[in-house]
Amino acid sequence: MKLDYPVKRRKSRSVKIGDVLIGGGFPIAVQSMTTADTRDAQTAASQINALYESGCDIVRISVLNHDAGDNLKKIRELVDSSRPIVADIHFQYKLALKAIEAGFDKIRINPGNIGAEWKVREVTSAAKDKGVPIRIGVNSGSLPEDILKKYGHNSPEAFAEAAMREIAVLESMNFEDIVISVKSTDTQTAFWAYQMVAERCDYPLHIVITEAGTLETGTIKSSVGIGAILMTGIGDTIRVSLSADPIHEAPVAHKILKSCNLKEDGIEVIACPTCGRCQIDLIPLAESIEKKTAHLKAPLKVAVMGCAVNGPGEAKAADIGIAGGDGMGMLIKKGEVVSRFKEEELEEKLLAEIEAMTGEKIDR
Repeated sequence: MKLDYPVKRRKSRSVKIGDVLIGGGFPIAVQSMTTADTRDAQTAASQINALYESGCDIVRISVLNHDAGDNLKKIRELVDSSRPIVADIHFQYKLALKAIEAGFDKIRINPGNIGAEWKVREVTSAAKDKGVPIRIGVNSGSLPEDILKKYGHNSPEAFAEAAMREIAVLESMNFEDIVISVKSTDTQTAFWAYQMVAERCDYPLHIVITEAGTLETGTIKSSVGIGAILMTGIGDTIRVSLSADPIHEAPVAHKILKSCNLKEDGIEVIACPTCGRCQIDLIPLAESIEKKTAHLKAPLKVAVMGCAVNGPGEAKAADIGIAGGDGMGMLIKKGEVVSRFKEEELEEKLLAEIEAMTGEKIDR
């Protein structure tokens, strides 16, 4: 569907993370982070691979201590080299050096806790030698003390100033392979912090509402916060940060991108919320169709409507859809009824038509 007022994405420079390019107009990348103990290389690598299978483009792992740091090379070897891994570093700059040496594809550091400037410079020098990008990750828990005293915890200005200060250190070493995040758990703080940083530099921005909450609450909060920022044209990578199994994060992120019309591939199922006119068991029907088509790559909007009166009209925005009631069902293309059949055939008729339109197989 061609929009009259499409989102105009902010112009940013491109940064290469392994085989993935972010910024520069490339597709917005989806990220997640493991919860496995990095000291257990096999478990950590298995979770990284599982997150890639769930739809991630980039996966980050935490490096707790030097025992974990000593495992990084083994983890890198256990994961296909085409799958980028990011090392999340706090406090101990030598862990960043270990990650770079182990062949990791990006380093994430926080400006407030990595230590003295000379430590940042040493990490930057090693990253520059190996061609490894650095993400400057600013959040309220890692703001420098002087900035906290100046602005307080939830000030967008504090986040922006901390990011720009760290950028200046890296740029002073002629290092520009930089990604920025200014993430807050407060959606308004994050929104304005990203706007401020976007106005001051052209580095790619990683969009997160951090510590968003449990599966349901975090999904809602992330959708509101990340979606609002994306709709201003800002954002080159995103992560949905959930207090849940991280396997849930990438699917939610893809749905946010799809809802913002920033992702063209894949099936989008739209369904009516049901009302007193609905005479079919619509909710499990819509859930079944969404689950069975989740793997498809072709861009297609699918409508599942429960009212044969308004179904064709409500489905006009979809490529294909169904509506049913009173024992009958209908197949709808672009708002036009193209065939009628028994109600119990609704799902099968729709799935068969989706297969025909996409050329992709659907397991029944």
